[in-house]
Parts: sequence; structure tokens; C-alpha cells
Amino acid sequence: MNDKELLPWLEQATLGDESAFQLVYKATHQDVYRTVAFLVYNKPDIEDIVNEVYLRMWSSFHTYDSHRPFRYWLHGIIVRQVQDWKRKAWRRIRLFERNRQMTREQFDWTDKAVLHSEMQHDLFDRVRQLSYKLRVVVILRYYHDYALEEIADILQIPVGTVKSRHHLALKELRKQFQMTGGDVYVN
Repeated sequence: MNDKELLPWLEQATLGDESAFQLVYKATHQDVYRTVAFLVYNKPDIEDIVNEVYLRMWSSFHTYDSHRPFRYWLHGIIVRQVQDWKRKAWRRIRLFERNRQMTREQFDWTDKAVLHSEMQHDLFDRVRQLSYKLRVVVILRYYHDYALEEIADILQIPVGTVKSRHHLALKELRKQFQMTGGDVYVN
């Protein structure tokens, strides 16, 4: 369902219509889940963050500007919720324990269509190895096709910082592929 089809349901949800909110949820849940899964590794955390995204969406409908794309607004909520989760996790768990847990647990991909080839699987593994700051830029740029200026707006950072992180992420991915003898061109 595109933004125009969602608009009447969004307006109803803004007024507190729970059935309209359920339709918005059904139309966006897969995209929200995948985006969070690209940014976070631990499956129970992914589900918690997705729930928090929808709670934040419900309480923030009054801030949604119907003249702007809904997905853009929603991805901003997702990124902020993941950042909040990361901040809370940093306080809760010592760095060593957190890193050990993240490397020990493998992510269980639920949408096999996303990983339809071995090359994509390898690329996703390499993207997941990037630092969060680089990974979020790559996901928003190449998975959601946002322009660098839009990414800067979503992350609430300068465009120059986004460009720098984008450049560093691509440089790191190229280096990883060169070290393993991969033959991939990333522009």
C-alpha cells in the first residue's frame, strides 16, 4: 500500500480509530521489521523495538504532516527508536558483554526473498559488520533509496557528515571484498 492509499487510514488513526491503525500496522509491519532487523542483531530486541516504533507512531500521529511522505516520517521514528534502544543498552550492559552477545548470536532472517542469492547474503553480512553509524546510512541509502539530504534530515545530522559516513562505509565494504578476493563494484 502506498502513501496515497494509506492517507485516509492515517487520518482516521490520527483521530484514534484503532481499526485504521491496525490497517496501517499491517501495511507497514514487514518494512518496519526488516529495517529494524538490518540495524539490530538480537531477535528479542528487534521485536521490542518494532513494538516501540508502533507505540511512538500511535502517540505521534498528531505530528505527521500529510504533505510529506509517510514512509519518510515512519523511517525517522524507526531510526530514533533504534538510537534510543542503543543508548539504553549502552547504559545497561557493559561493552564487553554486549559485543560478545552480538557476535555469538546469529540473526535468523525471516524473509527469505530478501536473501535470494548467495551474493546478497554475503553483502548483508558485510553491511552488518559495519559500525552502526555507517550501517544506518547504507541501509537508508540503498535499501530505502533515500537521498543523502533526506538521510541527514532523518538522522538529524549535517549532510556533510552523511556524505562522510557514506564514503567511509563504501570504502570499508570495498576493502572487505578486496581482502576476500571478491569482485564487487560498489559506487
